[in-house]
Amino acid sequence: MHAMAAGAQLRCTAAVTTALVGEACRRHRTFPTASVALGRALTGGLLLGSGLKDLEKITVHFACEGPVGNIIAQADPHGNVRGYVSNPEADAATMNSNGKFDVRAVVGGGTLYVTRDAGFEIGLMKEPYRGVAPIVSGEISEDLAYYLAKSEQVNSAVGIGVFMSVAPENEGDSTSSLSDLGAEFALDRLRVAAAGGYVIQMMPSADEHVIEQLEQSVAQTPHATEMIRAGLTPAEMLRTVLGGLEVEILDEKEPRFYCQCSRERALLIISALGRDEVEDMLAKDNGAELTCHFCNESYDISAAELLVMLN
Repeated sequence: MHAMAAGAQLRCTAAVTTALVGEACRRHRTFPTASVALGRALTGGLLLGSGLKDLEKITVHFACEGPVGNIIAQADPHGNVRGYVSNPEADAATMNSNGKFDVRAVVGGGTLYVTRDAGFEIGLMKEPYRGVAPIVSGEISEDLAYYLAKSEQVNSAVGIGVFMSVAPENEGDSTSSLSDLGAEFALDRLRVAAAGGYVIQMMPSADEHVIEQLEQSVAQTPHATEMIRAGLTPAEMLRTVLGGLEVEILDEKEPRFYCQCSRERALLIISALGRDEVEDMLAKDNGAELTCHFCNESYDISAAELLVMLN
């Protein structure tokens, strides 16, 4: 959801991303801490992408020094987002001092890259914009806020969260918290119970009174996942974060995990490799298999299809 507040002095976005983060974690079979890191990045990319123009897309790339490796999220202004982590099995052995997943331990330091490009899919080779900032905390929200302040000169309040649980083994059992189960869990029982967040960006026109009121309200706002678990909609989340500041909703879209890959694209990629490469695949493997990094979908290409390419 995209909105303005305080007479267009604040630009606001908020989203509940529980379903799409759950879909991403299921596809990539991420371990608990990697799931939280990926979910936060996907939500952050979605929120930053909500204000883009029609043909634009944004890629948020955390090049991490920690065991998770790269975290990549790519979003467009229509509520679509996709992404992955290099190491889906990255996991912290213990919780942090706040009793939450220690995302900082798997992210570590590194560099955050944010790239905006437009029209590439339809052949418009417009020069992309790329911003860079160091990863200052490894908690994703703080890193995005730092990037916006330092690279785009926009002071922002960013609150993003992912709450994990374990589905009951038997029908009638209650859902368990991962912190209650320790390190012993079944990956197929791992669930994203709540995910989402908000970004409030201060426009150059924002006066001191509005900024002060926003800071006081944000300090008293519950964590994003607390609001989502309580059933708040994106609009209600924003009104909670903004306190008494007036909110004007500009548009609402249903966010989803969506990847542009397809069997047709897989065939195009293979055909672009050249005759020698295709003949090698046919001779050695009697076919080919391509797996999309973004959604982990695999495409099996038969020997007959490779022969059609060669002919």
